Amino acid sequence: MEDAARRPLRSRRGRRFDAVHKWSATVAAVVALAVSLYNFFELRRSPDIDVTLPHLIRLEKVGHGVRLYVQPTVSTRFKTEKVDVIRDARLDLTPTGSLSSSARPVFYWRQSVEWRYDPTTDTVNNNWSGDPAPFIVSQDKPQQPSFEFRAQNWMYKAGQYDGSLELRRAGDQNPSIKKFCLIISEPAVNELQNPQPSNLTIRFFRNDLPQFSSSASRGCYRRDADTED
Repeated sequence: MEDAARRPLRSRRGRRFDAVHKWSATVAAVVALAVSLYNFFELRRSPDIDVTLPHLIRLEKVGHGVRLYVQPTVSTRFKTEKVDVIRDARLDLTPTGSLSSSARPVFYWRQSVEWRYDPTTDTVNNNWSGDPAPFIVSQDKPQQPSFEFRAQNWMYKAGQYDGSLELRRAGDQNPSIKKFCLIISEPAVNELQNPQPSNLTIRFFRNDLPQFSSSASRGCYRRDADTED
């Protein structure tokens, strides 16, 4: 008699278990489908390009013009099957403050270079590494191109400049633009125009110099030998 009395209770528990199991399976299937769809669309979407400027840029006088070297890191932070193509690089440098009425340089991407240390002369020299041509960026293939930009018939003056590096992407995608500021001191101008020794024409400018950490111009690129504003 006890087994007969308990049988309906077990039956009701069994039905509840079956119902919960079916709902759990349904929810799990919906979640799995949502994750699959999310991954599918994530992999299919266009890469989100991230451009990071280096702590160091190089300036050089050459003839009646100048060269500016910058090596950004170009990457995409999200997983995607698509790749992005950087088709062109542009550099803009605008004199500000007391130099605002000065002529602006017109830079063009002359080539890409690579830097090598020469222990015999204790110098870092550049060599051609590539023409100014489009390059591919993907999650598993970040790029660190070392751009050489050239401006003819223009020379640096002491003062501050607002700069921007613009990487133009293929198709109708918006360009990636990174802004920066550059401060060239009088001693830096003298070194650039009259290098000693004469074969050391390149000067280093950094945006992380500790002597300017509390300055209003903190974060601007400055000659590494500068000590005050």
